[in-house]
Amino acid sequence: METVLLQINSDKAYKLIEDLEALHIVKVLEKNLHVKEKLSERFAGALNLSDEEYIRFQESVIQSRNEWERDI
Repeated sequence: METVLLQINSDKAYKLIEDLEALHIVKVLEKNLHVKEKLSERFAGALNLSDEEYIRFQESVIQSRNEWERDI
């Protein structure tokens, strides 16, 4: 008996593996279910700005929005 690590690239492959397991041909030892993480959670705190940098950034965003709306 040999243990292998597989990368599943298709949802159809899961069904095939389940069928093989039902036939006692293979046994799934571990399911590594990846829960999709929200981008807001993933990048929270990734950009550490000082208070002054944050204020300048916000002013820049507001200015850009005003210019965008002015040109419409």
